[in-house]
Amino acid sequence: MKLGSGQSTDEAGSVIGKRSEAAYMRERKVVPGGSMRAASWLQPHPPYAARGEGCWVIDIDERRLLDCANNFFSLIHGHAFRPVLDAVRDAMTTGTAFGMPTESEILLAEALAARSPRMEQTRFCNSGTEAVLAAIKGARGLTGRYRIAKFEGCYHGAYDWVEVSLDPTPSNWDDENGNPASVRCNAGTPESVLQEVVVLPYDDPQRCADILRREGATLAAVIVDPNASRAGTVPMSKETAAVIQDACRRDGIILIADEVISFRLSYEGASPLFGLEPDLITTAKIIGGGLPIGAVSGRAEYMAVFDHSAGKPKVSMGGTFSANPLSMAAGLASLEHYSRPVVERLNKLGDALRDRISNGLADAGVAATVTGMGSLFRLHIGAGKVTGYRSAFPTAEAAKLIRRIQLAMLNENVLLTPNCSGSLSSPMTEVEVFSIADKLVHVVEKELGAYQGSSN
Repeated sequence: MKLGSGQSTDEAGSVIGKRSEAAYMRERKVVPGGSMRAASWLQPHPPYAARGEGCWVIDIDERRLLDCANNFFSLIHGHAFRPVLDAVRDAMTTGTAFGMPTESEILLAEALAARSPRMEQTRFCNSGTEAVLAAIKGARGLTGRYRIAKFEGCYHGAYDWVEVSLDPTPSNWDDENGNPASVRCNAGTPESVLQEVVVLPYDDPQRCADILRREGATLAAVIVDPNASRAGTVPMSKETAAVIQDACRRDGIILIADEVISFRLSYEGASPLFGLEPDLITTAKIIGGGLPIGAVSGRAEYMAVFDHSAGKPKVSMGGTFSANPLSMAAGLASLEHYSRPVVERLNKLGDALRDRISNGLADAGVAATVTGMGSLFRLHIGAGKVTGYRSAFPTAEAAKLIRRIQLAMLNENVLLTPNCSGSLSSPMTEVEVFSIADKLVHVVEKELGAYQGSSN
């Protein structure tokens, strides 16, 4: 492999960028862990980005990486997308934030409403975490209940209640009755939080139905991502989706669809693909065009819980930079160019990518599989079928291999997330997609072969 300027390799053959190494040594003095996000951490240090061009990101050592991480699936049009840049530049000339509403927030809310009748009204915030937090508070305000239900292993942001059972292990994932246990994710999470969260199995509709039948009358909300990345990037079965929908209607539970990632799956969002009719929908990532954003949307009757026009609302929702005109302008440009034809083209490219990887792994006789839907994908090590969090849970050996594969793909100038998942962006063509697939198959075959050889 040809190395860029200022690059060398360590004993394992991993590319080390000298300028990124120096940046990391500086940052670790002033930032715990040496980077702002654990999700972007790599051993011995992460590459530091300098600029982006379409589906490529260039690090400060001038290495060009084909970007499948896309800032964790938020850059649907890749980097430095001209319509977004132009929209933000125009918005900046008039001011970056005001203590007053602007017409830009109307335009983006109207754009969401035009995509789905269930997004009749919207309130904006600054992240997916904030959107989920507000939606749960809204559900509690609407129902007068406080407990929620979520699915095991599913990520919904950095909020105590939705982090319950985010990363349980085989040693603690069942309670005394054989149902998914409520397991703390962070040190210091109060016991009371665990008691307020019911955990559901992602891929067992009958057990899900039994739990909801028992607990449903106590629940304010069920939150669901029907193609959850942390649960394996496996589309939820329509049987499980129907169980959730029926329980919410039966017991007056607010159904929250977390589409922070999965909104990209169709022009209308993910829920219609699974037969879900959510009361509240949380979005972020692609609706912000690469700038900070979050949103809670729903029909007017549910969104009225946030209505402050007649005095104190049931639930307050706001923030200093919520609906700032830069994020609104970037988001509107992003959505305007994520049209039906673009959605369909990206989804077809995603199908082609997964097919090429699957066929390549099968031809190589490699015990690995790829999951995903639309423009999303994820690699799994092992021969078993992946149906949810537990079947996606890697052994210690598989976890090490996934990390080695991510690093080996980085050496092939392809950037994946730490669990070897990725997303496509609109600048990509079959050339980039087939390159990703072929390199991934080659790397998996090589790394598995090396591991098996060392264990014999």
